[in-house]
Amino acid sequence: MKDNAAVRFQLLHTDPATKARRGRLTTPHGTVETPVFMPVGTAATVKAVKPEDVKALGAEILLSNTYHLFLRPGHEIVKEAGGLHTFMNWDGPILTDSGGFQVFSLGAMRKIKEAGVEFRSHIDGGAHMLTPEKSIEIQNALGADIIMAFDECTDYPVDRTYAEEAAERTTRWLLRCKAAHRDTERQSLFGIMQGGMYKDLRKRSAEQITGMDLPGYAIGGLSVGEPKQMMYDILDDCVDLLPADKPRYLMGVGSPDALFEGVERGVDMFDCVLPTREARHGSVMTSRGDLNIKNARYARDFGPLDPECDCYTCSHYSRAYLRHLFKSGEIMSAMLLSIHNLRFLTRTMEEIRQSIEDGRFLAFKESFFSSWNANE
Repeated sequence: MKDNAAVRFQLLHTDPATKARRGRLTTPHGTVETPVFMPVGTAATVKAVKPEDVKALGAEILLSNTYHLFLRPGHEIVKEAGGLHTFMNWDGPILTDSGGFQVFSLGAMRKIKEAGVEFRSHIDGGAHMLTPEKSIEIQNALGADIIMAFDECTDYPVDRTYAEEAAERTTRWLLRCKAAHRDTERQSLFGIMQGGMYKDLRKRSAEQITGMDLPGYAIGGLSVGEPKQMMYDILDDCVDLLPADKPRYLMGVGSPDALFEGVERGVDMFDCVLPTREARHGSVMTSRGDLNIKNARYARDFGPLDPECDCYTCSHYSRAYLRHLFKSGEIMSAMLLSIHNLRFLTRTMEEIRQSIEDGRFLAFKESFFSSWNANE
């Protein structure tokens, strides 16, 4: 890795029976122990959770969204405020995505060209153009520690011809992102592998992006509707195509089963809106599986959401009270359930890291799922 790279990765331990690895990211805003789950703060906030509470539950790095912050309030305003860290009162590391996934998710509201993507805002319908250079400009203004290259994420299913075109365009766009990125001492640019569900295209994409000697690499275009077993099968090959001395980031994945499967294959970083989104819908992650707080069976259940959880919510509130809040439409329901779900995932990752250090990852995985599959 180049001496002036903003983010450095150190491999600390490897699991003897799997590809699982224990590492450490050093960034301008602090260290991150890996493997790590990154809570998503789309619009410069983790929904319903204060920054100090996010930190208290063990999160070390957050993800924010280029697309959303570009449209509102605008990256110029964030820069004027002193950057994203100051703007959102988070002094730890931040990763910003490129906006690519959100733009491509707009469907009929966007048009892909070689120059970039023309799209209409989901907020007011206004016309915009997002290019690799513009994405880097926005992310430079936001000031995140890790910034992502602008890529073309394909849907599932996608035919081979289009998957190949998108992967090749992603490589060309990465070259433009790298050329546009200047502040390498404060921000590290990660490249993104594409190729759909086609292993040979994935291999070609990996060869192209890793040839650029970037500080880290992501696996994009998975968890886009394909069956999970297909995702794991593709992931088997993808991880091995990326350098062992650089961090590997699987984008948009956050369910407990996918986290374990990703770690087992050698993934270091994950992100997903799942824990806070599920919380807002009354779905709770527990050591015995998902729990639906809306169910009438919890109306007189005065125990914690999860007896094995050490979060603020489980230490102070009962299932009965939390069900009451949710059924009453109280805002505090989203706050307390989000805190729990986020802590559940960060604690699980803490235990995964410890199991790798101890050389017992598979034993911990088996123990976790023997309880998790019990279906609370």
